[in-house]
Amino acid sequence: MDGVGRFSRSLTARLAGAGADALARASDRLRSSTAPSRREAAPEPYSRPSALRLRLHRLSTRIANMRMPRRAGVGATLALFVATGLYGAHRGGHWPTINAALVAVGDVGANAAGLQVKGVRLTGNQQMSHAQILEVAGIHPESSVLFFDADQARERLKANSWIADATVQKLYPDQIMISVVEREPFALWQRDGRIQVIAADGKVIVDHIDARFQHLPLIVGKGAEERAREIVGLLGDHPEVSKVVRAAVLVAERRWTLVLKNGIDVRLPDHDLDRAMVDLARLDAERRLMSRDVTMIDMRVPDRVTVRLSDDAMKAHEAALRERDRERARRRALQGQRT
Repeated sequence: MDGVGRFSRSLTARLAGAGADALARASDRLRSSTAPSRREAAPEPYSRPSALRLRLHRLSTRIANMRMPRRAGVGATLALFVATGLYGAHRGGHWPTINAALVAVGDVGANAAGLQVKGVRLTGNQQMSHAQILEVAGIHPESSVLFFDADQARERLKANSWIADATVQKLYPDQIMISVVEREPFALWQRDGRIQVIAADGKVIVDHIDARFQHLPLIVGKGAEERAREIVGLLGDHPEVSKVVRAAVLVAERRWTLVLKNGIDVRLPDHDLDRAMVDLARLDAERRLMSRDVTMIDMRVPDRVTVRLSDDAMKAHEAALRERDRERARRRALQGQRT
């Protein structure tokens, strides 16, 4: 038994020694792996987070911890559908129709509360009728003062070619006041065979004429509407010339040619138009120039007037010259016989 006992004690001691050695080696390896290497770079110093980063962190934390109310998802879905529908209506050009329908619904309620438009005070209109003004402003029998957009009505009125400016005011509970400044018909403008009525600033008022506008001066040509004040004012300063003028034609957007009622063309210079008109009136008073049988009076060169005879006048002139030459030949023949 002693032999067996000594053998078992020696085996136990050996196993314990081997285990201790293995544990010591594993501990050494762990310490060597966790210890920083001398060759590795030193760890970066600690940097404090910025204020913005801290705020964003706190905000995200609050959002994450926020408790949503019941049915919030349903409301968000409905809001998304409504926003999508409004965007589609805007992109598709249907918003004016939708807005008009909403205003109509609002008018019903406002009218029931006693805010229906019962009177419109209108001043300044001469060419446009009362009904036309109301139509342009968007006022109808069902309109209410509460939902009537005065600014939008003013813009619509100013967009009309007859109206230069407008003022729109709401007078609660049931009145609207509109004051307009109309453009005055200034001249008739002809281009490409089409005659339109224009204001003094050249803006087209109406694209057709009737008996109301037949007395207006006629100007013709591209760009003539922009220089209407110039030529109409010039003719107004010389009534003795303007009374025989049928139209003023702008040539090459540079100079004017007056077409007289008898068909004579008077070519005016590029500059110093007033002096040319004074000379034309003087020549007509002295020699009845604008009543002669001519087709053109050229005044483009200063201090020189050139005329072109009509075909009949040219034939008559040539016949007169031939008759004069024959008369001179007869006189020379008679003088030769006497000598």
